[in-house]
Amino acid sequence: MSKNNTDDLQQELMSTMDLDEFLAANSDDFRDEAAMDILNRMLDEKGVSKATLAKRSGMSEIYLHQIFAGRRHPSRSRLICLCFGMGATLDETQELLKRCGLAQLYPRVRRDAIIIYGLANGMSLMDINDKLFSEDEETLF
Repeated sequence: MSKNNTDDLQQELMSTMDLDEFLAANSDDFRDEAAMDILNRMLDEKGVSKATLAKRSGMSEIYLHQIFAGRRHPSRSRLICLCFGMGATLDETQELLKRCGLAQLYPRVRRDAIIIYGLANGMSLMDINDKLFSEDEETLF
């Protein structure tokens, strides 16, 4: 069970003299859930089938199954497509991106602002791609 929040961990890490001691003392606070585990959990919570998710996220079922099996590591854009396909919230999308070691959506980046708007307003992936295209921004797929 985690005992420290992120700020506490950061503070302790910055002031420690012994990294090994810090790592041992805080081992319960580190997250090591793989991207495929996070995605599987989200898929279960959303109650969406993989076939439906593949259609909604604009990717083949084969590619999708490879992601969920951990044989493929999707790009940031592909993860965002999966979030649209699952009907994920903005917070869920941000958490997934962060946990996968990818940049979170940032409202000062024009493309990201459009994607944020789409997630926050329940737009479909096709609608958000159309908007990105019409605004001369790179589409998600």
